[in-house]
Amino acid sequence: MSAHCMLTGAKPGFGNHISFSHRRTSRRFDPNIQSKRYWLPSEGRYVRLRLSAKGIKTVDTIGVEAAVARIRARGVKV
Repeated sequence: MSAHCMLTGAKPGFGNHISFSHRRTSRRFDPNIQSKRYWLPSEGRYVRLRLSAKGIKTVDTIGVEAAVARIRARGVKV
């Protein structure tokens, strides 16, 4: 599964490991993606969303209905 947030669109960033001798090797900074289940009252079912920690806080603020509407507006199937 890819490390993408369904709500915020957060995806991995790329950079370098820098050793003590300053040799550089590639590395990847993954967002904190977690799978969370929410009750969607309008459809009478649970939806499982893959969200970053920031995305979970956003759902807590705006509500699950508005969050699912934003996710569907981005073209992601829920």
